[in-house]
Amino acid sequence: MRPDPEQYGWGHQHMAVERTNRDIRTLIGQIADGEIMLPEIQRGYVWRASQVAKLVESMYLGYPAGTLLLWKTDEGAETRAAAIGAGQGLPSVMPLYLLDGQQRLTSLYRVFNDHPTAQIVFNIETEAFQNQSNATLRSPKWVKVYDVVGPDADSFALQMQLRSAGLSIDGAEIGRRLKALESISQRDFHMEVLHGFSYEEVTQIFVRVNSGGRPLKTTDLAMATLSARSPGFLGELEKESARWAERGYRAVDANFLIKAITLSLSISGKRTSSVSRLTTASPESVTEGWERVRRGLERVVPLLCEQLLVPTTALISSVTALHPLIVFYGRLPAGARVDPEVEKGLIYWFLAASGSNRYGGATDSALTQDVNALDSDEPVRALLANLRLDEKGFSVTARDLSGRNIQSPYIMLSYLAAAHSGAEDWWAGGPISITAEGTDKLQYSMLHPAAQLRNHRNKYSSAEINELANIVFVSQQTAKNMIGNHSPAEYIKEVQTGDLAAHAVPTDPRVLEADGFRDFLVARRTLLAERISALLERFRPAFIDAGGASGLRSEAPCKSLVLTGYAAGSRTLLLAEAQAGAQHWVGRIDTAELDAALDAAASGLDSDVTVAGETAPLKVDEDGVTLPVGPFKLRGTAEQWRVALKDAFSDALPAADCPEAESPAWTGEAEEFLLADIGVQRA
Repeated sequence: MRPDPEQYGWGHQHMAVERTNRDIRTLIGQIADGEIMLPEIQRGYVWRASQVAKLVESMYLGYPAGTLLLWKTDEGAETRAAAIGAGQGLPSVMPLYLLDGQQRLTSLYRVFNDHPTAQIVFNIETEAFQNQSNATLRSPKWVKVYDVVGPDADSFALQMQLRSAGLSIDGAEIGRRLKALESISQRDFHMEVLHGFSYEEVTQIFVRVNSGGRPLKTTDLAMATLSARSPGFLGELEKESARWAERGYRAVDANFLIKAITLSLSISGKRTSSVSRLTTASPESVTEGWERVRRGLERVVPLLCEQLLVPTTALISSVTALHPLIVFYGRLPAGARVDPEVEKGLIYWFLAASGSNRYGGATDSALTQDVNALDSDEPVRALLANLRLDEKGFSVTARDLSGRNIQSPYIMLSYLAAAHSGAEDWWAGGPISITAEGTDKLQYSMLHPAAQLRNHRNKYSSAEINELANIVFVSQQTAKNMIGNHSPAEYIKEVQTGDLAAHAVPTDPRVLEADGFRDFLVARRTLLAERISALLERFRPAFIDAGGASGLRSEAPCKSLVLTGYAAGSRTLLLAEAQAGAQHWVGRIDTAELDAALDAAASGLDSDVTVAGETAPLKVDEDGVTLPVGPFKLRGTAEQWRVALKDAFSDALPAADCPEAESPAWTGEAEEFLLADIGVQRA
């Protein structure tokens, strides 16, 4: 939306910077009333609850809160919605546009308005802050910050309640601490307000200022530039993104679309995937690229949904694999026919690229190579040649599936193998569905429940329990009402034999009890590999010899990485064990530092983490988060890191059992290792 300058009676002003102060309560009121708004060049809200808690703690302790940078203009500006969980009012004065301080102000607004993702609580005894949890809900020591600073706060009643809770501090100290918490709302922010600057100048200021805080990604710079040149364009991107999100393709966000436009530009010379190209491209070529992207999406999403049965991007290991497909279809005229064999071949390449983790690491060079391959007279052959699969093809063996878990790129192939075999849900009936309705959370269950395997006399590891070969794609109703904590020997009697085969579930009685779990994994890997091979055969290009298909992993050197969690009360240890050829390496990773570093990574900030007693840099870039761990540069998305930590501690071992000995610091050249490959041993 663009406010009308005439409505507010503003005239032309000379450029100036006004410096002033304003308290938090006033600023929050201005946000609610629409008197402080976000310009379109702003990025989305990204802070995690732990970062919000740290901000509130800093305010409580009286630490400096930093400066806010705002812009006042009589031009009016395109805006984006603030992530406050409510609409903003229509301002009675010309609004201020927030250039720097969005994360802080949005976080405080959420805390002061009881937003469900900002339930920050305060320990009245220790003066610690954190997000609400089941444990803090049960303890009288924890007070929700909103209950102290919110509009209906009753500090007297709260103080009386705390005094009767048997705390280790007296009533006077309780009152003092509550008063200090309440006074957060009166803390001042220093503000600098820009007057009379043009939108283009403000965009440059925004880029420079934000480069010193959360580093601007190249896509952020491109968005800011496009917004300055074509106000409203980012709104078009977000509208298109929302349209595909309704179809289950939620990863087709503004960043994804910006990258797609870059790849679709008409560029003389060698094509490049660098988004920085957008900052110099002409408005006409950007418009043409945008139209090609929209045309490409109109063909690619139905192709994947209807022919391949991929209902959601949550299933795709790297959505970067969609970009070459979008470029291919986008450059065709609307309604143009594609040879069915070429279409099959493109799907085959997509499966192979996803299964081999083509875009699991640094993506730009691979993406540029693949988009350039589309210029070939035989684009499918050229794409497969980039994977070294143009002659032998792609295959998946039981050995490839060994050690894989839910983060593996084989998750999509396993699901699709079941879907194309006609697998049904065991409780509700009908075709399987990978996600719960309206979410990106994958629906699956363990065939051998963890409760049956933990503490078993065979000493099954967490990695074994969480293997992909122990996962079946059924609804949560099936998981709860049929599987529960029962061994497969009990519940598969209720499943038809044909559907067990479609789900690649072995039926040999010897492997259906907990005692035979390891043999079960061996049998299921074999069945899964056969199903996946049948899926690949559906789309195999005719130029690939059906008998010569072979995976690439047999050519790779032996390497593996296993993360194991150890715990004793609140104390946690994370042990990394790496194998690189004939060399074995063991080291501990400081979990508290890693957790804090991942919080910072969500804001695009690099950090340091102690690994095997040495300081290791955790680096953030457009492709994810990388941490040196012994012989490897361990890389994955922030979400993959969180899942890896959760998996490591889902069945934590006693801290006393954690090996004390650690390997010396790795002095050789570290090679990239993907989080999706954790637990995998290649030979």
